[in-house]
Amino acid sequence: MKITRFAQLGALTAVAALALAGCAANESAPAGGSSGDAASDLSGELASGGASSQEVAVQAWTAGFQTANPGVTITYDAAGSGAGRESFQAGAFPFIGSDRAFNDEEIAAGGFGACADGSNIIELPTYISPIAVIFNLEGVDSLNLDAATVAGLFAGTITNWNDPAIAALNPGVTLPDLAVTPVHRQDDSGTTENFTDYLFQAAPSVWTSEPDGEWPLSSGEAANGTSGVVSAVSGANGTIGYADASRAAQEGLSTVSIKVGEEFVSYSPEAAAAIVDESPFVEGRTEGDLAIELERTSQEAGVYPIVLISYMIACEQYSDENTAAITKSFLSYVASEDGQTAAADAAGSAPISDSLRERVNAAIDLIVTQ
Repeated sequence: MKITRFAQLGALTAVAALALAGCAANESAPAGGSSGDAASDLSGELASGGASSQEVAVQAWTAGFQTANPGVTITYDAAGSGAGRESFQAGAFPFIGSDRAFNDEEIAAGGFGACADGSNIIELPTYISPIAVIFNLEGVDSLNLDAATVAGLFAGTITNWNDPAIAALNPGVTLPDLAVTPVHRQDDSGTTENFTDYLFQAAPSVWTSEPDGEWPLSSGEAANGTSGVVSAVSGANGTIGYADASRAAQEGLSTVSIKVGEEFVSYSPEAAAAIVDESPFVEGRTEGDLAIELERTSQEAGVYPIVLISYMIACEQYSDENTAAITKSFLSYVASEDGQTAAADAAGSAPISDSLRERVNAAIDLIVTQ
């Protein structure tokens, strides 16, 4: 069962009040704002890591935060979402970036070594970005494709670029007689899980593998990380892949417009934000766990369905006071208007809405020292 985000907002005031009361009882972890005034005395170094998709945004966030808090150093190893989640569970990182939230089974199993004993986790949807379907086809700058055709290209049922299914969607485009080389992530990736979730929801008759962070097929070319996929696609004619749209834009790669309803929609921050606004929170989570269940099959005009929500994941309770204080202050900056603007300017992401920011800030306010 789903709970719409806007239905949940009615309880926001009470949630925020309880969270703030908890902070008042434990002021060892002050929340920092974009100005850094409340966090100017912070010092120390925190290592983090995870999703490579939001690497550019994290660079912008750490630069802005460290400028306001010169005594703090935050490092981020963009080794992928799967590696980030494993490190968080092992206690190596106090917070991480992940292109998917922890699932119900993982949360039930517990074992989050970064957190104090018995602590819940918070999951903050602070990075919203379209996933671009990128391709390299000499003489072709853009393509229109529907979900079934995209699924066929990656499933291996469409093997040549002049296939009638592609030609029918692109009248007037000269398509070469050239083999298709699909490129996928080699590592466990939240980008892959989001992309396969779209294929599974929108083209279930063609893409029959359930969503997973690990690519389910043995066909195609494997590449490590976002950079690896981008490099493989840009380096060879006839390739097609998927990557965070910010990297596609940086590299100037050709991209696919996706059929939604009766129109073809190109990726954009606005189109990505539109589908998030329509989607509900996952039911049954704690008040600080803001996992969102994306509606991939929406037919609303202007919606781009292949969207990645990358989360900042942290603990409600930490054993170390300084770790709690730095984490809380940094995440407050990430969620702030200044932080979201910095990410949008650097990475082309979609700033979160004001209503979602309220929920995120209430979750951040839950962070305390045990």
